[in-house]
Amino acid sequence: MKKRIAILGGGPSALFVYKRFAELAGSDIEIHIFEGKNRLGAGMPYSDQGANVEHVTNVSDNEIPEMVTSIEEWIQTLPKDTLEKFGIEKERFNEYKVLPRLLFGQYLTAQFEMLIERASQNGLVTEIHFESKVVDIVDDAERGKTTVEIEGKGTFEFDQVVICTGHKWPKKNEGVVPGYFDSPYPPSKLRLKLNHAVALKGSSLTAIDAIRTLARMNGSFGTNKEGKVSYQPSEDSPEFKIVMHSRNGLLPAVRFHLEDPLVSNDSLLSKEDIQQNRKENNGFLSLDFVFEKEFKDTFKEKDPKFYAKIKDLSMEDFVESMMGLRESREPFALFKAEYEEAERSIKNRESIYWKEMLAVLSFAMNYPAKYLSAEDMQRLQKVLMPLISVVIAFVPQSSCEELLAIHQAGRLDIVSVGEDSSVEPFENGGVNYHYTDESGSEKSAHFKTFIDCVGQPHLSYEAFPFQGLVKNKTVSRAKIRFRSSEIGEKQANQDNKKVEKAADGQYYLNVPGITINDNFQVVDPEGKASERVYIMAVPYIGGYNPDYSGLDFCEEASFSIVNNILKVEA
Repeated sequence: MKKRIAILGGGPSALFVYKRFAELAGSDIEIHIFEGKNRLGAGMPYSDQGANVEHVTNVSDNEIPEMVTSIEEWIQTLPKDTLEKFGIEKERFNEYKVLPRLLFGQYLTAQFEMLIERASQNGLVTEIHFESKVVDIVDDAERGKTTVEIEGKGTFEFDQVVICTGHKWPKKNEGVVPGYFDSPYPPSKLRLKLNHAVALKGSSLTAIDAIRTLARMNGSFGTNKEGKVSYQPSEDSPEFKIVMHSRNGLLPAVRFHLEDPLVSNDSLLSKEDIQQNRKENNGFLSLDFVFEKEFKDTFKEKDPKFYAKIKDLSMEDFVESMMGLRESREPFALFKAEYEEAERSIKNRESIYWKEMLAVLSFAMNYPAKYLSAEDMQRLQKVLMPLISVVIAFVPQSSCEELLAIHQAGRLDIVSVGEDSSVEPFENGGVNYHYTDESGSEKSAHFKTFIDCVGQPHLSYEAFPFQGLVKNKTVSRAKIRFRSSEIGEKQANQDNKKVEKAADGQYYLNVPGITINDNFQVVDPEGKASERVYIMAVPYIGGYNPDYSGLDFCEEASFSIVNNILKVEA
């Protein structure tokens, strides 16, 4: 009898899970894919739910894991009208070029379809269920089966399920408060003519998506006498302006040439390294150990001069030094300088090595982060992640050129709002943005339009959508133990709502989402991993995976999941 496996969601995560099954599985399993929309592969980021024509990827062909065909090969098969729609010339396209996101979505759809065809020829049975929204999952441990409930279609029973439901953008004030948007997605809703200043919370790639759309609705791009991108505001939007509000007043760093474009498993700490360090640290993985081994030590051979500068710096000292260099410069002047540096990097095919290694560190840090102490997790969140999130955003060149042009036209600014800013919505429309500026003065500004652009939030345990798994205790709240009971007790006494004393007498830091193990199996309150339920939906595993690197994350996680399901030695 065939083993029945469900992949819940049909976006990029599901594509990589299915790809791994197609590579390893035989005719003894049957796969069902449930997708809420009517196509596979694109998911939210690469469909009209996450992109308009003007939005581009921040990765190129040479930076994505291997598929059935390369983008360069696939581009050659496209009809003329598709290429013209996205401004692509077959003859000039190469593996180093970024793509429009909607076109990349078409590529992922095509790859998924090719994989299904290839798998079918090898005897793997696949059933696709479109327009199938998963509303609940119930695991029956006694029977060894998991039931999936699909909206309007009833229930389906499986031996194992892999949750790949992708991005989730909860709505709080959107639709209630006029002019308030809880996210810029789907971006079609931002096709607005606005004759006033717009407030954006955040300055990440999510904010850049919003800027690219709003700018086109209220002006046009051209080329100036020097051949540079210019921006001309519309005559009927004389008061249009965009103001980004960022904790540190920084724009993200610009995409450059990567020496090793695929952040691969080779760059990860070995299991033996992690186990040895935990053995020496009462079961905890030391953040300082990871920082030394996965970041600082890499410069010994590659960049001895840089290593000499940082070898004696703690993680805090290094971050302070790098952030200090960035914060000491006017944001758009720094952005322009980094754009020029990145241009040279791409032209000469030379990496900006410390930034590349920060991306490697982020990737390497993601999987074993669950073994940090609560003290180190707080350091990671407060100290290292702000630098990582700025530096490895890899803003595409065309986005950079547009932002500089809009700023040059006097229609784009960035404000540093620190850690304690707040947004006060008004029932009749708009918000007041309250913050303390860099000089310590309290400020408040009113905006008729506000867009939250902080990116995919790590959602709480309470927001986990599949209540059947919560009610029968298949899943549990993600939490990380304090090494020092004194520090845990002190934080609890200071009314840190995230800190609690558990039944075992230890203090824990509650982190977002649910508990998972190294194979992405959900874990119950007793610490037992499920044999049937796996999850790689990033909004719900952010506590144990504080940073996730797009398609690299999808590939690495899918290896762990499918190898474990099929009992394949990695």
